[in-house]
Parts: sequence; structure tokens; C-alpha cells
Amino acid sequence: MPNIVVVGAGVSGLTSAYLLSKDGSNTITVVAKHMPGDYDIEYASPWAGANVLPMATKASSRWERQTWPELKRLAEEVPEAGIHKMKSRVYRREKDLEKLRKGEYAFDGLFQENPWYKTLFDDFRELPKDELPAGIASGAEFTSVCINTMLYMPWLVGQCRANGVVFKRGVLKHISEAAAWGHAGGGSKKVDFVINTTGLMASRLGGVMDPDVLPVRGQVVVVRNEAPYMVSKSGTDDADDEVFYVMMRAAGGGTILGGTYQKGQWESQPDPNIALRIMKRAVEMVPELADGKGVQGLDVIRHGVGLRPYRNGGVRLEKERVDGTWVVHNYGHAGWGYQGSYGCAERVVELVAEASNQPKL
Repeated sequence: MPNIVVVGAGVSGLTSAYLLSKDGSNTITVVAKHMPGDYDIEYASPWAGANVLPMATKASSRWERQTWPELKRLAEEVPEAGIHKMKSRVYRREKDLEKLRKGEYAFDGLFQENPWYKTLFDDFRELPKDELPAGIASGAEFTSVCINTMLYMPWLVGQCRANGVVFKRGVLKHISEAAAWGHAGGGSKKVDFVINTTGLMASRLGGVMDPDVLPVRGQVVVVRNEAPYMVSKSGTDDADDEVFYVMMRAAGGGTILGGTYQKGQWESQPDPNIALRIMKRAVEMVPELADGKGVQGLDVIRHGVGLRPYRNGGVRLEKERVDGTWVVHNYGHAGWGYQGSYGCAERVVELVAEASNQPKL
């Protein structure tokens, strides 16, 4: 029975532990500095929206394609997971078309005029001109999902614990230290595999120290107002690193108004000027959000900042030997960690299986 330690308890770590534990053939320990219920700038998952708005290009869409059916199933069949369906609209601004056509926009595939994901959603449709707001060249609508992270993360922990996964608090300075955190199973404490899901901290963890990992600062405003639909728009008039989205979390989780996409920014405190711009954009695009009362009609729960774990070159999903132990890396998801979580975790399971069949070195 392979003994596995998963380092990190964000959505990537929990989903990896969950899939690795499903058939009962592995002994699994999750060790992490931060656990669900914590709020810390190093811990991205609680701050996420989180929803499914495909961001990959067609060539790199495997992880999102594989994840969507499971998130959809959970929304339909497992209410305790804290996921619900919502209509989603994606708008392409007239002034952004040139950048979109040149592939210069930050969100890659989301705002493509002929997106690959039109075959992913059963009710995908391009919006006719009479349904488009002023200044919008084109848009699409489809039913997606939005996740209440405050419910979904503990639900994942519960699924893991039901499968025998053990959770431990710990701070690692080097990835090789994970080999000392396994718990007894199959008669041995020897750790056979370490799964590295440390997100942004992969840039600072000994034995990894990935220079391609950097934060992308996302500032949001969470309000009690209910949104009639999710919406995302290409670009804003305020700044190149400010973006627009609105989504309502399931089961009373509040409505997320966003946001920013500031690469290389570590600042953890909300900027009040950015917050005001976020709220103004939201009520202008979705006036019914505040019953036509503008910013004054918003009932603010809190302001928040999360750091997306971005990686130049894309997600790192591969295995390597570190100090004689197999390490499987699963980090660098930027802003699509939830909507790619099952696809990436399935790849982790594959990599563990591949390494298990290789001769010991």
C-alpha cells in the first residue's frame, strides 16, 4: 500500500488527496500550513470566486474539459458540496476586439470569438445584438456553476477523511521534509510519493524554488446583494490590470464583485480606490444588482485580496526524484484552480501510477 504525503490543502491538494484515496489502495497524509477555515494571503483557495469560466486555449483545455462534468454533477446531485448552477454571460467589448484577435488578452481562451468551450456547455448560445449592452461587440450565454468555497473546501476534507486521509498542520522549508510526515499504513511509515500542491509557495519552497511562479493579485468586494446571473467582460476603462466579473456563490455565500489581475503584486490589503471602481463597474453593468440605486445600494460584507498562483509557462504537472523520493508536482494554476481541479488531480493519479511501475533507483 503506497504511502503518500500531499503538501498543501488548497483545492488542488484536497482534490488530489481525494482522488488518490478513492479506491482505498493508498495511505495518504495531507500536511499544510493553512487548512480550510483559515484566511491568509499565502492561501489562495478561500479567496477564489469560484466558478467555471474556461480560460484555457483549445490546445491546453484538457484539465477544464475533464473537470466540468464532475462539478456539474456535484451541483445537480450533491447540495452539501456548496455548488449551484447559474446562467453566465461573457461579453467582448468593441474596444478589445483587436487585442482579442491578436491573442494579447490576459484570459487566453475566455473571450475568443469562436471559443472551443461552446461544445462544453449544453445550452451555449451567442447573444443576438438586441441583447448586448452598449459598447459590447458580441457575447455568449451558457449555464455554468459557482462554488461557495466556505462549504466546498470543508466538504472535500470530509470526503478525504471518509476515505482514511489524515490531516496534519506543518510548515516545510524543503520538499524533502515531507517524507517525514507520513503516517503508518501497510506496516510502514516510509513515504513513497510526495504530491507538491503548494501553489504560490512553490516559489519559496526548498527543493522546488520555481522562479516562474509569481502572484497575480486579485481584489474583490463581497456583497449580500443577489446577482441575477454571472457576468464577465473583456477589459475595463480604468486600468489594464483591472478586470470585470460578478458571480454569486451558492447557499448564501455572497456575491463576488471583481476585480484586479495584477501580476507580481504581493500587497494583501484592499485598496479603497480600486474597491470603489469595482463597485461602480458592477452596478453600471448589472444595475439590478443594487435595484438601480448605484453603489449606495450595495450591502458590503467585506473587501478581500487573494493572490492567484500564476506560473510562466502554465501549470506544472510532472514527476521527479528529489532526494530519492518521487515528487509529483501540481501547481501554477493562476485563476483556474477550481475549474481545472479534477482534471489535474486525475493527472496526478496517472503520474503516481506511472512512477509505481518504474524500477527503484
